[in-house]
Amino acid sequence: MPAGWLWAAFTIIAAFTQTLRNAMQRELTASLGTVGATHVRFLFGFPFALVFLAGLLLATGAPLPRPGPSFWPWVIGGAFTQIAGTALMLAAMGERSFVVTIAYLKTEPVQVAIFGLLFLGDRVTWPMMAAIVIATAGVLIMSATPLPLAAGKRARGIGPTLRPTLLGLAAAAMFALSAIGFRGAILGLAPVNNYVMAATFTLTIGIAMQAVLLSLYLGLRKPSVLLAIFGAWKPSLFAGFTGAVASQFWFLAFALATAASVRTLALIEVLFAQLIARFAFAQRTSAREAVGMILVVGGVALLILSH
Repeated sequence: MPAGWLWAAFTIIAAFTQTLRNAMQRELTASLGTVGATHVRFLFGFPFALVFLAGLLLATGAPLPRPGPSFWPWVIGGAFTQIAGTALMLAAMGERSFVVTIAYLKTEPVQVAIFGLLFLGDRVTWPMMAAIVIATAGVLIMSATPLPLAAGKRARGIGPTLRPTLLGLAAAAMFALSAIGFRGAILGLAPVNNYVMAATFTLTIGIAMQAVLLSLYLGLRKPSVLLAIFGAWKPSLFAGFTGAVASQFWFLAFALATAASVRTLALIEVLFAQLIARFAFAQRTSAREAVGMILVVGGVALLILSH
């Protein structure tokens, strides 16, 4: 595959494995709660990130990167905003269907494009912006589909549609900032290290921070949840593995393309989510959602052609 297309291949793999992880975390929320299910991807993903880094070191013989001072603010910001985004995402999934929650999250590319321009100077061409707008319009049409709240989830003072919408959009904002943070950290290492090492090292540092932070929080505030996580180690291990694989390929894509391009192509995750929702959760696709998905595919196709 030509090097110019590698970012697209990495993104598609990441989107598919992330959809699997989201589905597993959604199921774990019922037994572990939002914070517990959030922690699963980091706690059980960290060992796999270490394996990826060790395998790369053995295969290449390259030394570990020596990050400069500018690396740490980027990776810390990316790690913390990703925790917030994951928690908000799982809370939204408790109130709307799996597919519609993913649709809310996919308003992220517009925010990524803005943040990328402001913080990293990432250039967005007119064809890329058109692709972002078309694909985002598709997810907005999908999210406009009226669906009932999950049982017992009606909040005081907030209507049945507004609360999950706000949760989903807030999650998208956190994931957008996380993407910018991690891309900034990777770019800081890339001039000295090859992009694979830069991405893998950044992943390992970021997920280590997340695992330690949430372990301390749960150990101090909710030790019973921490014990429950280890009790549910089998599904948690799968969620951790798929989460680590998804993050590895996200970071590889961030090393090769702008965050806006990566996150726009990632809208293909909506299609993967639809398949999982249909076969795993028995949730049907409405006509409005089908129209939205057509726009998503069109936007993604335009993005690919613009590169």
